[in-house]
Amino acid sequence: MKKKRIMITSTLVAAALSLSALTAFAAQDNSGNQTPQAPVATTTYKAQENKNTLFQYSTINALMKGQFDGEMTLGELNKHGDTGLGTFNGVDGELTQLDGKFYRYTYEGRMVEVDKKELTPFAVTTKFQVTKTARINPVKDMTALNEQLTKLIDHKNNFYAFKIHGTFKTLKTRSEEKQHKPYPTLPEVLANQSVFETENVTGTLIGFYTPNYAATLNVPGFHYHVISDDKTKGGHVLNISFDAATVQIDEIANLEVNLPQTHEFHDADLTTVDPEDVHKVETDQK
Repeated sequence: MKKKRIMITSTLVAAALSLSALTAFAAQDNSGNQTPQAPVATTTYKAQENKNTLFQYSTINALMKGQFDGEMTLGELNKHGDTGLGTFNGVDGELTQLDGKFYRYTYEGRMVEVDKKELTPFAVTTKFQVTKTARINPVKDMTALNEQLTKLIDHKNNFYAFKIHGTFKTLKTRSEEKQHKPYPTLPEVLANQSVFETENVTGTLIGFYTPNYAATLNVPGFHYHVISDDKTKGGHVLNISFDAATVQIDEIANLEVNLPQTHEFHDADLTTVDPEDVHKVETDQK
């Protein structure tokens, strides 16, 4: 069956989304209430006239409702970008895409490179273009990291991708166990997630920023996965600290959404997801 695509610019996304979802999450950006500390040694490059595109398969609301079977292969996804994150069919672990390769961090805590024939029910990717770099000040937790990155966002209604490389003093990540039909909801799955806490991990944080008005499409605010340089550690990031790191930033003005063409997607009511529930499952909030 032919897949359906939506190609929109960031300035048009807001008009397409429900006002209720926007209002429910208008003040939530995962960054807490502390006063932001500015990053240092920022160098700005000429933005590529904001031509870059964030490609997305399915929506966060569909994933929240337990739609864990997608039709898109990782090979297809790879045509649209080289840097991304998501999950696998059956939510079988956390997916991280780095330099065009795909990695699964399993429920048991193993990192494995994945064949591009595998399928995904939800993923985002972009052809990463550096529009700005910065040296980040010491970060004591996720809130402090989000504050510093927020200071580096020039246009809050655009999308952003980040690559942050450094040695992370503490790292708290998670993964989830493969599910079988009939599927539970994502919050039910993550009630039994595996949590891993490690120290002094050198690696790359892959992150995306989604404006709050797009809360029904993707995780609003910041969303990070990580992969260690030695390809042994990773997963969805719940918390992090480090003394210093370098961030590469890609400002993105276009969004392309490829919608699943399944009975589950067509028949689901995707308006009943509370953005606050998305925030809870994507953060370390209890």
